[in-house]
Amino acid sequence: MSTTSTTTRTSTTASRASAAGPSPAPAPAVSGPSAAGSAGIVADIGYGRQFDGWYHRLFPDDASVLTEVERLVALHPDPASGTVEFGVGTGRIALPLSRRVGRVTGVDSSPEMLDVLRRARTDDTPVEPVHADICVYTDDRTVGLVYCVCATLSMLLTPEEQQQAVRRAAELLAPGGRLVIETHNKPAVVELHEGRSRATYFTPYPEPNTGLQSHSQLLPESLWHLAHVWYESDGTTRVGTEVSRLTSPEEMDAYARAAGLEPESRFGDWPADAEPYGPRSPLAICTYVKRR
Repeated sequence: MSTTSTTTRTSTTASRASAAGPSPAPAPAVSGPSAAGSAGIVADIGYGRQFDGWYHRLFPDDASVLTEVERLVALHPDPASGTVEFGVGTGRIALPLSRRVGRVTGVDSSPEMLDVLRRARTDDTPVEPVHADICVYTDDRTVGLVYCVCATLSMLLTPEEQQQAVRRAAELLAPGGRLVIETHNKPAVVELHEGRSRATYFTPYPEPNTGLQSHSQLLPESLWHLAHVWYESDGTTRVGTEVSRLTSPEEMDAYARAAGLEPESRFGDWPADAEPYGPRSPLAICTYVKRR
């Protein structure tokens, strides 16, 4: 899960992080949770290693988590049929969601983040962590809901990789199943730069004397580079960088149609009473349905 999501949300309303460069080649297809650990090397761009120990500071378990979970529960067509999260990370969403809908299979390429998830599981959070690349993950089982949030899709740096991940998600859905994708809102990010390629902004956090300073650069091919400096209340700092690909809702719709899914709806934030999606929305959240 990417820090670009929180950057976009907070900046426009007031990752798997990567060094710049091509993303790694996809690993061989992984079929089913039980086979994931023995399928060979999983391509990983190092997000978990870079943000290990302070990811929870960037994404605290606050009221926004419950809001997102409630919306996902409402979007789930059949909780008994199962749920898959692409880019489960530390389980920030999957763990509380599993209390509401039952078993969730969480797929992620970061072993560090999956270790955090395993330690956080309890008897009432049936989340199954799977170490795999979302571009190649498959399973013989189908489910009612696949969701890919926190800008995970945009951590794939080419349209071809993004299309491949959406195709894999579509293959996992049973007829009538739904795919939910949340990413940063491309028009809002571009507007944030006010016509420049570079921008710097600071996001204060609720805890006194903490916050995130982000140095942002728009690159060719719709790529977005961010260097983050996290400030703790004791004066210490942590630094992380990431590259994502700004992906428009229209592109996501095209990926979905090519994968046999039907575009259903768009909204600009998780609360049920949020304003409809627009160019200045903090997020771009799109839903798709598999009709057959």
